[in-house]
Amino acid sequence: MRTDTPGQAPVWWALAAVLGLRLVSLGLYPLMDNTEARYAEIARVMFTLGDWVTPWYDTHIPFWGKPPLSFWTTALGMAVFGVNEFAARLPHFLAALLVGWLVWGWAVQQSRQQALAAVALLAGSSLMLISAGAVMTDMTLAVGTTLAMRGFWLGLHGGEGQRQREGWLLFLGLAIGLLAKGPLVLVLAGLPLGLWTLFSRQLGRVWRDLPWLRGTLLIALLVGPWYVVAELRTPGFLDYFLLGEHWHRFVTAGWTGDRYGVAHSAARGSIWVYAWVALLPWSLLLPLAWWRWRRAAVIPVSDQATPAQTARTVAAPDKPLQRYWILWSLAPLVFFTLAGNILWTYVLPALAPLALLGARWLSRQADPRRVNRWLTGGLISSALVFAGFVGWLNLQPTQDWHTTRHLIAHYAALKTEGSTLAFYPERPYSAAFYSRGQAGEITQAAQLLTRLATPPLFLAVKTSDQDTLPPEVQARLQRQAEYGEYTLFYVGTGTPGAAPPAL
Repeated sequence: MRTDTPGQAPVWWALAAVLGLRLVSLGLYPLMDNTEARYAEIARVMFTLGDWVTPWYDTHIPFWGKPPLSFWTTALGMAVFGVNEFAARLPHFLAALLVGWLVWGWAVQQSRQQALAAVALLAGSSLMLISAGAVMTDMTLAVGTTLAMRGFWLGLHGGEGQRQREGWLLFLGLAIGLLAKGPLVLVLAGLPLGLWTLFSRQLGRVWRDLPWLRGTLLIALLVGPWYVVAELRTPGFLDYFLLGEHWHRFVTAGWTGDRYGVAHSAARGSIWVYAWVALLPWSLLLPLAWWRWRRAAVIPVSDQATPAQTARTVAAPDKPLQRYWILWSLAPLVFFTLAGNILWTYVLPALAPLALLGARWLSRQADPRRVNRWLTGGLISSALVFAGFVGWLNLQPTQDWHTTRHLIAHYAALKTEGSTLAFYPERPYSAAFYSRGQAGEITQAAQLLTRLATPPLFLAVKTSDQDTLPPEVQARLQRQAEYGEYTLFYVGTGTPGAAPPAL
């Protein structure tokens, strides 16, 4: 393994700045609807009820959309730090650090320069930077896929002292994926593993050198009990989860069977556009760097490598490993190409192999000092854009962009004895979280007339639906403030006089 190369210090400082900024920002902006607030509320209900088997969307509605591992970690964060944004996001930040540590430990076996480049590429990508502090299930899945893919390779090709240990990581990673997202991990990991095994004609070695029987038993012991108990607790879970979430969600465009929200309809092939966005700023900077280095006719040389080492690095690259990383990175992109219901977060399992591939490519393109300057600039640009986004959210509290945190805080300052809060025509997930489940929901205009008969009531109405309210309802509404998509009204005698709290 080669030692440090000149010019690494600025990359380390930029990387530390990105990670520090992400950590500090965890509690600086509200939980966002729909994904973040939904999963945070499910974890809050899990923590409140003390039910660690069944995730609950509400105290009486089971959530069959995902397994519980991400909710467990989020709920544990709340148990330690209280019910707040920082506590909900911290476990996902730690999961992102674990992915980065796994990538570093793999790439450092080539060189510290390559490992630093891989971690910088991973941390600076827009999707990783955002997901590293977002309450969702995808980062836990990324931990599982990264563990599985690293365990498979190093279980076969690692050093004498690590093969057995790394081989078990394959099965641990699959178990984590099955508890984080479900059978999807078997596709995202199994597809590249199977194709690489076939292309390399190493089926015999793969079967012989990895503990398949004992590893499968480990997966069954770690995963099976929860799936069985979950079905027994809430019958119908397996049918909805296995068929609805793992077939119709991806195959049926605009799938209407989603019990907990609206399916995300996207054009076929959108995953490739999402991948380009997910890799920003590198998807812009890398082609520019390639063009400039090509024009400058830079000869790939490492100051710390001997001419013989450099020649071997350039002339005889580790092609099997590169093919393995390519297959791994392509697996989620190809699998979701024909999917009709996708999000850009589905690219996340591909970021680790793309970072490893990018670091390998960079190590052969230019003097490491030039690469390090390029990495430093990319990390700084990512940090500045993210800091600007967080600052914008805090400078415009009344906008309540995809959240109702400030509206709930305003209601808390105005509420009187016996008053309640209800949302019309639907209660956002963030309203459930920030009101600790106390905010109600009125879905029909006819229900409003009944509810208005027993004031006092605070009513949050979707601003776009105000004109559809019956005239007798509109006549009784006292407008208080507008936050994002909702306007807060009061129904009752007198006028609440408290000012909205300073946030």
